[in-house]
Amino acid sequence: MPHVLYVRFHPTPGEDVYQGLLTLLGELTPVVEALPPDAAFADVRGALRYFGRDAAGLAEIVRVRALARYGVDCTVGVAANPLLARMAAHEAQESGAPASRGGRSGGGSGQAAGSVRTVPGDPDAVAAFLARKPPIALPGVGPATARTLSAYGLDSAARIAAAPLSTLQRILGATTARRVHAWARGIDPAPVTPNAPARAMGAEHRFRNDELDPVRRRRALLTLADGLGVRLRTSGQVAAAISVTVRYADRSTTTRSRTLAEPTAHTPALTAAAYALHDALGLQRARVRSVALRVEGLMDAELASHQLTFDPADEKSRRLEAAADRARARFGISAVRPAGFLDVA
Repeated sequence: MPHVLYVRFHPTPGEDVYQGLLTLLGELTPVVEALPPDAAFADVRGALRYFGRDAAGLAEIVRVRALARYGVDCTVGVAANPLLARMAAHEAQESGAPASRGGRSGGGSGQAAGSVRTVPGDPDAVAAFLARKPPIALPGVGPATARTLSAYGLDSAARIAAAPLSTLQRILGATTARRVHAWARGIDPAPVTPNAPARAMGAEHRFRNDELDPVRRRRALLTLADGLGVRLRTSGQVAAAISVTVRYADRSTTTRSRTLAEPTAHTPALTAAAYALHDALGLQRARVRSVALRVEGLMDAELASHQLTFDPADEKSRRLEAAADRARARFGISAVRPAGFLDVA
């Protein structure tokens, strides 16, 4: 039975509002996992009987209360595990379609409207939901892995699920193959962990006007990467993956992600990865409304390894970064900024 909610708030709330929204979710269930700055998981299994509603009904309550109290709408994916719930919410947001449950939607004229999308719990419904999804649609599968799978004809979740595990292991390696094979069948054993350290961080820059200049978009990415790098280092964490989301004038979005060469909180490494993802989109004259950067796979920095190099420029960059962090800690976050820093619109 579906009991996991993946809630994505929009527009992206400020930190104080975000904490209020988490408290709102806590009114329904104590099992809430924050995914700053604009999302959260909630396991409502224990609340279904108390409220006399199914999980999709509780998702509607979340939407109504978030709008009433904070003026924030949300898109909610409802499913039997976090993987499917996240995918359901992403599909609903990308398509702008009404909810699968009774066709309810957050309708609204020119504004981005939220919705509730439910993936039924029976295996046939899960298989039908996943069947035509490309590999890149599976959370945790990056562009490189997706290209590798497609090169072998495994260009959909259905084909990946039908492939022998031994075949996938020869293509991807044992560990990755087991994970991807499970994801393609809609299996995700990861629980919703309340009060756990965030598994991701994100930030968004909205332009005052639709932006056609790629230089200004790169400056925005630099600004976001710098801010995320500071947040990671301050919290003693590193990120294993990064994604860039571009929102266009017609409200459609494109998201690209990649796994980093090594887990890092080093701003130049994050910036270089963000630039590469942005440049690969080939946007040219696209009218861009906003860009967002998200780092995922967070872990304790003490548990991560760093490949030593003989590059004096890299060592100098890291020493300068450490000095800048000390200056920020003493004089404030704005004491040191990159030369290409872009003021918030």
